[in-house]
Amino acid sequence: MKFPKDFLWGGAVAANQCEGAWNVAGKGVSISDVLTEGSHHKPRRIEPSLSEQYFYPSHEAIDFYHRYEDDIRLLAEMGFKVFRTSINWTRIFPTGEEDQPNEQGLLFYDRLFACCKKYQIEPLVTISHYELPYALVEKYNGWTNRKLIDLFMKYCKVIFKRYQHQVKYWLTFNEVNAGTIYTGTTSTTANFKGFSGSLADLKDNEAERFQALHHIFLASAQAVEYAHQHYPHFKMGCMIGFLGYYPYTCNPDDLLLAQEKMRMIDWFSSDIQVRGYYPSYAKRYFEKKGISIQQMPGDSQILQTGKVDFYTFSYYMTFCVSQDPNVEETTGNLLGGVKNPYLKASDWGWQIDPKGLRWSLNEIYDRYQLPIMIVENGLGAYDELTSDFQIHDDYRIDYMRQHIEQMAEAIADGVNLIGYTPWGCIDLVSLSTGEMDKRYGMIYVDKNNDGTGSLKRYKKDSFYWYQRVIQTNGEELGNL
Repeated sequence: MKFPKDFLWGGAVAANQCEGAWNVAGKGVSISDVLTEGSHHKPRRIEPSLSEQYFYPSHEAIDFYHRYEDDIRLLAEMGFKVFRTSINWTRIFPTGEEDQPNEQGLLFYDRLFACCKKYQIEPLVTISHYELPYALVEKYNGWTNRKLIDLFMKYCKVIFKRYQHQVKYWLTFNEVNAGTIYTGTTSTTANFKGFSGSLADLKDNEAERFQALHHIFLASAQAVEYAHQHYPHFKMGCMIGFLGYYPYTCNPDDLLLAQEKMRMIDWFSSDIQVRGYYPSYAKRYFEKKGISIQQMPGDSQILQTGKVDFYTFSYYMTFCVSQDPNVEETTGNLLGGVKNPYLKASDWGWQIDPKGLRWSLNEIYDRYQLPIMIVENGLGAYDELTSDFQIHDDYRIDYMRQHIEQMAEAIADGVNLIGYTPWGCIDLVSLSTGEMDKRYGMIYVDKNNDGTGSLKRYKKDSFYWYQRVIQTNGEELGNL
């Protein structure tokens, strides 16, 4: 089982979960900046007042903004070939509607990408990763308004021109398919104008979400087409939060339900971004739900001419589905689902399914025949910093080893897998709960859920293990 000699080993973060410096150097307020902390048992809140009575974890996060040079040096020490990060839209256009970009924000990413290049690390940049300017929520109800397409293109044109010599690989929208489910309201479609309070109390509007998604697909396609025309060396990708669904039993009803879930949650968004048109199965779904997508003349052509060059996805877990309402359920990334009795689970109840990754890779490649990158994968767990400042995270090593083994199997199956960037290569703020306790990284950050801590960095055992994995191009996966 061999990995290609030019395989892109690395790791992934998101600007809104690591940078901090939320109001520094002209940065505006993003949707992440109005989200309070939560926990495994308490939903986060949207509080646009930015009142001091609430704690907003993204405001400082892990202070990557001021510490990126030391952090990139640590990633280079691990041997990273690629570093997936994102640009914070509100650093460039604080409200999204300025005529001119914020030069101080642009300079920060100049420095960040230059630092990556210093260590021969290829940046993989997500253009929009859950940091829409909050002003666009309040004025336009997020992506429900077609006006955002032009604002997004203005942003893209600025960053494409500025970073054309530093960045080759681009992803348009993070986990864009989150917009197909209710949890995507606050992250992807941003259609929560005027709301404040617990996320548990936010009312879902499915028709609005799919209309907003249509505008996002158009924005993505226009960005891809523009890049192809003006910067032909760019590689433009989509990014999907992949949730594999197994039928709970061999009852044909369970099989059909799994197929419907896979179609609308996993395949719908990428079918549009890869194939360039709305899939046939969506028509019946929209009719059943009473959803009518408002399209303009020329929209179909835009989608067709803006098809992506490669496919990327996050993979954390799989679910089962059942027509039986009495089966046991569990939590997970983006959504919950029926518990699989054959799988173990993480501290947060996320089921661990390495072989499901091989299955997912084969399904994706069979469908699209495009180069694939796994740009998020990892284990969120409680880590203990010992008295001598060590972190023994054998559980994380075991998780990564099993998934890398299945990646090798998929490559042997014929999948064109070109890279792997496990999530949260350095500890950061959890998206779903706003916690620091839910740690993914190979680098420990001394920061607590309440914002206290020294922010010092410490290498976990997984740091040294992953370093050897990269050095041997995936051939040595045993314990240290």
